[in-house]
Amino acid sequence: MKLPIADQTSAPTPASLAESPPSASRASRGRYAFISLGCPKNLVDSERMLGLLRDEGFQLVADPETSDFVVINTCGFIDSARQESMEAIDQMLELKAAGRIKGVIVAGCLAERARDDLLAQRPEIDALVGVFGRDEVRQVAARMVDGLEQQRTIFRPAPIRALDDRDRLRITPQHFAYLKISEGCDRLCTFCAIPKMRGKHASKPMEQVLAEAQQLADSGVRELIVVAQDTTYYGIDIYGEPRLADLLQQLQQVEGIEWIRLMYFYPMYIDDTLIETIAASERILPYIDMPLQHINGEMLRRMARRVTPEGTRELITKLRERIDDLVLRTTLITGFPGETEEHFQELLQFIEEFRFERLGVFTYSLEPDTPAARLPEHLPEEVKQERRQRLMQAQQEIAFRWCDDQIGNAIEVILDKPVAGEQNVWIGRGYADAPDVDAVVYVTGDSRRPLRSGQIVPVEIVARRDYDLVGAAIGPPR
Repeated sequence: MKLPIADQTSAPTPASLAESPPSASRASRGRYAFISLGCPKNLVDSERMLGLLRDEGFQLVADPETSDFVVINTCGFIDSARQESMEAIDQMLELKAAGRIKGVIVAGCLAERARDDLLAQRPEIDALVGVFGRDEVRQVAARMVDGLEQQRTIFRPAPIRALDDRDRLRITPQHFAYLKISEGCDRLCTFCAIPKMRGKHASKPMEQVLAEAQQLADSGVRELIVVAQDTTYYGIDIYGEPRLADLLQQLQQVEGIEWIRLMYFYPMYIDDTLIETIAASERILPYIDMPLQHINGEMLRRMARRVTPEGTRELITKLRERIDDLVLRTTLITGFPGETEEHFQELLQFIEEFRFERLGVFTYSLEPDTPAARLPEHLPEEVKQERRQRLMQAQQEIAFRWCDDQIGNAIEVILDKPVAGEQNVWIGRGYADAPDVDAVVYVTGDSRRPLRSGQIVPVEIVARRDYDLVGAAIGPPR
C-alpha cells in the first residue's frame, strides 16, 4: 500500500498557487491525511483534490493518526489494485473504530466502480466520491468535520469535456508533473473496465491544456509527462480529428518546459505528422509508451484491439526508422482467454525480434463486468504466471543488452533525489526513463559543482547495475 503523502511543509507547492493562501477564517478547518493509489491519471485527480482541500483551509498531515479525517483516492482497474485499495480502506476504518480519526472519505475509480456494493460491504465509510464528483470533495469534508448531515455518495455523470486540473497541490517533485490532456476512453477492449469507471473519451480544450502547462512551468516544472487513457485520440471530440501533433507543437513553446514525455499511445492515429513532430523536436523526448497487449491476430480480435499484427509491425518499423534513438515502452498480457502455447510463442518471438527497451507484462485479470469474462477457455493462474515469467526472462536479456550498449555514451540526466548516506551521489533519469515505471541512472557529481534536484546534467555512462545505469557528471548542470 502506498503511504499517506507528505505534509504541506514538504509537499511541493506551485508558486502561482502560493500567492492565494486560504483566508484566516478558514485556517483551522481541520487536519487530514491523503492516500493516493493507482496510475498517473489518478494522481492528477489526487493533486486536484488536495488543491481544493487546501483552498478550503484544511491542513494536510503525513500521519493519519494526527488527522481528523482521511481521504483515499482508490484504483479499481484490476483485482490486485482493488485489493490494495480495500486494504487501505480497512486500515483507515480500523483507526476510525479505535477513535483515532473521525472519518474516512473514499474517492476515485473503486468508489465509481463498486458504488452501493462498497457501502454495503463497508458501512463505516463516511462518504463515497466518484471520479467525476472529484471537485466536490471539499464540501463533503467540510460537512463531515462540521458534523452536518450529508449525502453519503457523490456521483456525477462523465462530462463532455475533461475536468480542469489547474490549481493543484502537487505531490510529485517540483521539477516534473503529469499533464492529463483527456479523460475516459472510447475503446472497447474486452478485458478493460476503464470506460465503465472513466466514461467516454473527453478532451481538454487546447487553450486549457496550454494554460495548465504554463502554470506548471511557472511552478518549476521542467519535465511534462503527457498522459491520458488514449493519448493519440486527443481532440477528436472537439475538433473532429485527432490533434495531438498540433498540441505538441504548441506545448514545445511553453517557456520553462525542457522535456516532454509521451505516455499511453494507442497504435491507431499515429500518423506521419505526429511522427515528424516528435522526430524534429528538441524538447519532445524520443520515448513513446505504447501498450500493445499482444501480437497474435486471434488474441487481438478477442481483445477487440482493432489493430492487426501486420499493422503493428509496420508502425514499429516506421517509428524506429524516423525517430533517432527511439526508446519504446510497451505492456503485454499473458494468459488471455483462449491463448494457446502457439499464440504465446508468437508473442515471445515478437519481443525478441522488435527488442523493446522497456516492457512490462501483466497476467490476465478476470474483470466480472467485462466482455472477456464471458469468453470461453479461461486459463489456470499457474499458466498465466509461467508465461509471464518466460516473457520477462526474455526481456531481461534485451534490457541488459541495451544497458550495456549505453556504456561510454554521454546522455542528459534529470536529477530526482540524492542517494541516502552518500556524498554527492544522485538518482536521476535519462530520456529512456519515466518516473516509477522504468529504470534510473545513478549519478556521481563533480565535487567542484554541487548538484541539486531538478537539474539536467550531462553524464557519461560507465556501468550497468541490473536494469539501472551508473554514470559520472561530466559538465555543468543546467
